[in-house]
Amino acid sequence: MHPFITENMPANKKRILLSCVLICISSMLMAQITTNSPYSRYGYGLLSDQAFGNSIGMGGTSIGMRSRFHINPVNPASYTAVDSITFMFDLGMSFQNTNFIEGTVKTNAKNARFDYIAMQFRFSRKLAFSAGYIPFSNVGYEMSKKTEVTTDEYGDETYSLATYQGDGGLQQLYVGLAYKILPNLSVGANASLLYGDISHTITTQFSNTSATISSQGDGISVSDFKFDIGTQYTHHLADRHDLTLGLIYGFGSNLANTEGYNFTHTINSSATYISEQIDTVRNAFQLPATIGGGLAYTYNNQLTVGLDVKYQKWSAAKYFGEENYFNNRTRISLGAEYQPDIYGRKFFGRIKYRLGGHFTDSYTKTAEGIGMKEYGASFGFGIPIFLYNSRTYLNLSGEYVHVQPKISGLLEENYLRLNVGITFNERWFMKWKVE
Repeated sequence: MHPFITENMPANKKRILLSCVLICISSMLMAQITTNSPYSRYGYGLLSDQAFGNSIGMGGTSIGMRSRFHINPVNPASYTAVDSITFMFDLGMSFQNTNFIEGTVKTNAKNARFDYIAMQFRFSRKLAFSAGYIPFSNVGYEMSKKTEVTTDEYGDETYSLATYQGDGGLQQLYVGLAYKILPNLSVGANASLLYGDISHTITTQFSNTSATISSQGDGISVSDFKFDIGTQYTHHLADRHDLTLGLIYGFGSNLANTEGYNFTHTINSSATYISEQIDTVRNAFQLPATIGGGLAYTYNNQLTVGLDVKYQKWSAAKYFGEENYFNNRTRISLGAEYQPDIYGRKFFGRIKYRLGGHFTDSYTKTAEGIGMKEYGASFGFGIPIFLYNSRTYLNLSGEYVHVQPKISGLLEENYLRLNVGITFNERWFMKWKVE
């Protein structure tokens, strides 16, 4: 047999790997999950596309992707690609630098965030299981606007300063099952617990210290479930040539357990409440249905090229009981991965080289009633941690994303992201025979 199949990982390497995983988890849990985008003040914030490390380097392409080396929760039908002797554990985080441009004004912000953690294995020859955590959306911003109110006879100016703040986000814990109906046809489903809190506040104060300070805002608290299904069909085109068609559908949700609130506070200079009003609403929030399709072409298990199209009808989803609060969202991505020699003994031959790009119509509307367009390009590497007998990979990806309003003159954003992940993929369930 090939040495890749027969050799076992030494115990000391397993201990080293486990230590690295624990260090990564500890550092990620301490990392701040946030964004600095002013556009996160609308709706549920900036949406996560839920792609894992290998897909991120391919522009997020994942609907048609099947791999026995990586977890792909975007299409739960992919879980059956794992073999019966393998346990997979995947986690990742990202670091980003954001450049904001509004007219001639430029600012920068730096953030780190935890992206995902998941596991996957097979129950039987046809049934596979996955579970994990993935952020659904992120909210985080703080900005101020200074406005002149009056100028007295001595030329002294009284002005107001409005500070806009927001934080929070929605998280999801998922469990998924996939079943292989035929050797080339699989179906799968994810059930997710969606939870989290989002708050938005506008605080107005005046340069005159005796003036009152007012605060107003809104927020939501979510605790509900969402369900997604998927299927994948692989057609053998010719020797070493395969084509996989993937389809996904996410059921819309009424978010019945979600509570929203609006508030107004007024306090005086000594921070004593003058008035307070809080209004709460329920059954006023929805998530839209999601439909998507993807194609993935594979040659000799070395080259993979994929294309995804995903559509969400956000305009029909209620937010504080209001429809047409959002824009419909379309995401198109294209990506490729190439590994020169999967079983080779040369380091650079075992590396997975990735490239991709995407285009997205944002679901949010600004105060002016318009939306944004997002363009992104990415590249990445899947680097084997142990060369000969391990399928564990360090996934490194770089992304450039440009967010542009559909009319000129408004805030533009440019992101540079470094995504770091590790896919622990080992034969925990192999039964060794001694002859």
